[in-house]
Amino acid sequence: MEPIGTIIVVIGWIVAFVAAVAFLVTAFQESLLWGFGCLLLPIVSLIFLVMYWDKAGKPFLVWLAGLGILFLGSLLS
Repeated sequence: MEPIGTIIVVIGWIVAFVAAVAFLVTAFQESLLWGFGCLLLPIVSLIFLVMYWDKAGKPFLVWLAGLGILFLGSLLS
């Protein structure tokens, strides 16, 4: 069961990484200041998420799903 868990962990990491990049792309599309703020300061990411939920909500939810997959894989391995 350990190799399957490892594969699921890797899939979770990939999903979470792609979603995080999509979140940053969304922030940079809004403005350079939002993009660099989200890149450098975690609190700015939270503020951006709340203020622009319609744009940033989907990447955030996909990121949470990736973390869930990662957690499931770590339980299996």
